[in-house]
Amino acid sequence: MNDALRNAYLRRLGVAAGPPTVEGLFDLHRAQTERVAYETLWIHLGERWGIDLAGSVDREATKGRGGYCFHLNGAFGALLSSLGYHLTQHVGGVHGADGASENEMTNHLVLTVDGLPTTENPGGVWYVDVGLGDAMHEPLPLVEGTYRQGPFTLSLERTPRGVGDWHLTHDLAGGFKGMAWRSAAAEIDDFATKHQWLSTSPESGFVRVLTAQRRDATGVDILRGLVLRRIGAEASEQTLTSSRDLFDLMGSLFGLDVSGVERTARQGLWAKTSAAHEAWVGAGKP
Repeated sequence: MNDALRNAYLRRLGVAAGPPTVEGLFDLHRAQTERVAYETLWIHLGERWGIDLAGSVDREATKGRGGYCFHLNGAFGALLSSLGYHLTQHVGGVHGADGASENEMTNHLVLTVDGLPTTENPGGVWYVDVGLGDAMHEPLPLVEGTYRQGPFTLSLERTPRGVGDWHLTHDLAGGFKGMAWRSAAAEIDDFATKHQWLSTSPESGFVRVLTAQRRDATGVDILRGLVLRRIGAEASEQTLTSSRDLFDLMGSLFGLDVSGVERTARQGLWAKTSAAHEAWVGAGKP
């Protein structure tokens, strides 16, 4: 990452450059989850994004956009590396109620940072993840245990005889059950096949339902289809009723630059999303 891109990225996060420290890592992680939304707007506008790190960094640093895990963790990892953090990418798999399986592996990109020991984390390895949407606001020490972040209780455990080597269990109120990952290092190209399926297949949840999510210290804002929910101390729920409301929300609440989306594209997205919402309501809101 060149200096201009790194500086633009840091300006978006509102964080100054500094040497690798635990405090710095936490500041960067919190800022990323608060200011760069998890979003699939691009899929529903018919855009076809790759997962190359240069493209992800450019969109986040200069275009005011976000993405899903491959883009968010990919770009954030590139930023950390450019600042001197020792970073490793890993193959992960987000799963549902049936538990972790090899079929899900490569549907999530995981990061760890090492070389930053503390009294509570003498090994100095930190699990870093800005690409899970509603889950983590701050890094977690890569130490087995239970951790509280805002309204969510998260737990980490080793799984040497299971799928992967580590497992994150999400809070019961979260949008997924858990995520397994392997300790071995991975490259961004390891996720290319799964990304193609996730972003284009009619069977993919990302293709079926528009989403945007933004995590902060006290909770998370989640848009799925036309339903906006706040999970946290001040929980709320509302249904959007116009294209203007949808795109205003993308800019104001989720911090996405949608100024370049043309009127016809906005109208097409609204027609598709509102039709899906009506079908969902008619089916009894599963």
